[in-house]
Amino acid sequence: MKPSIPKGTRDFSPAQVARRTYIMDTIRHHFSCYGFQAIETPSFEKSETLMGKYGEEGDRLIFKILNSGDYLKKASDTFLTSKDSQKLTQQISEKALRYDLTVPFARYVVQHQNDITFPFKRYQIQPVWRADRPQKGRFREFYQCDADIIGSTSLLQEVELVQLYDAVFTSLQLKGCVIKMNNRKLLSGIAQVIGAQDKLIDFTVALDKLDKIGPDGVKKEMLEKGISQEAIVKMQPLFSMSGTAKEQLESLKSLLEGSQIGMQGIQELEFIVDTVSALELQTAVLSLDVTLARGLNYYTGAIFEVSAPQGISMGSIGGGGRYDDLTGIFGLKNISGVGISFGLDRIYLVLEMLDLFPQTTVATTQVLFFNFGESEAVIAMKAIKALRSVGVSAELYPDIASNQKKERKQLTYAEKKNISYVVLIKEQQIQDNTYLLKNMQTGDRQNLTLEQLVAFFK
Repeated sequence: MKPSIPKGTRDFSPAQVARRTYIMDTIRHHFSCYGFQAIETPSFEKSETLMGKYGEEGDRLIFKILNSGDYLKKASDTFLTSKDSQKLTQQISEKALRYDLTVPFARYVVQHQNDITFPFKRYQIQPVWRADRPQKGRFREFYQCDADIIGSTSLLQEVELVQLYDAVFTSLQLKGCVIKMNNRKLLSGIAQVIGAQDKLIDFTVALDKLDKIGPDGVKKEMLEKGISQEAIVKMQPLFSMSGTAKEQLESLKSLLEGSQIGMQGIQELEFIVDTVSALELQTAVLSLDVTLARGLNYYTGAIFEVSAPQGISMGSIGGGGRYDDLTGIFGLKNISGVGISFGLDRIYLVLEMLDLFPQTTVATTQVLFFNFGESEAVIAMKAIKALRSVGVSAELYPDIASNQKKERKQLTYAEKKNISYVVLIKEQQIQDNTYLLKNMQTGDRQNLTLEQLVAFFK
């Protein structure tokens, strides 16, 4: 059998893990600075927890887990012979891999509501799974880095989340990211004034595909979903709207003056734009995108999507939004929340493309001790113990260099692992009770006592 992994999954080398850790540590640092606390939830949930929360398209991308044992034994003969895969799946699969971190978080809040202080600010960095078609920047298994505030309707939370995006991208030196923003209330208002309010979900799902299939593709899908040609003509200005956020909002006021919910969406966007402008962003840019829809059903207010700097061909590297009653599906009504997510895998690709990873992110051994024999190895291990006690990464090559060829093998090992220093302990060093330290970059050598060696690295 030829070893392989499923499509849409990846192995990570030590260098890749070190770089991913660098991104996660940066995000985690800012999450903590903004007052978020970490939680974790299981990799899989009950199917009923996940299904129906992401729209029809999202449901199809959820990985189902077959029941243990003879999973067909309890399945109805009717469903087995009718080829109704949806109903059959309900009988043979009671669990599913989580699709995102937001719905499990809502379940967590309801289940632990008596132990939580509201507003509750949580962050979560864990993998999620989607049965999507793998392509560049899109995987079936990937990490999400989420921050959510639940239990507050204040729009200051949206402002803070925009600042959080900016703080993380500034630390990663990822300049020029665009934080695109819209509001579901504004989209509801547009659907209302063009006479498509009964097709709101179809309207937003189609609009969400604008960057993939273009205006013509969006119009075609809307027609197929029963949205009239007249309604599509009325929404035509959306595709050509330009100018600053304030200018676009002013234009929308005349379009939405007959919609109360649409005007509410405009007011919320104006507050966020004005407040962020007063506080100023360091490296990111906040931009209004009236065609941004984010096709998840649970969003009800502000929605966000982050694109990489101009010139980088990549899907969104972050996104999120306001959800007014996500916990209501689990029995806890009228609890509003808002959250954002960082796409770790895509951020990694962008940093790699722009060569923005610091050299220090590739973790490796700082000093390697050559092995010239059993007695020399014991002396080396005493020094290694002393170095490790002060936080220095040190290791002993396990095999003895009994000849010149094997000594060269140890040197090659150090070179391939990019180890900056090696220590040699030979006859002279044993007599002098010293260690010969060699700089692998310059070739410089010096004999040091154990105390001097520890001080050198410390």
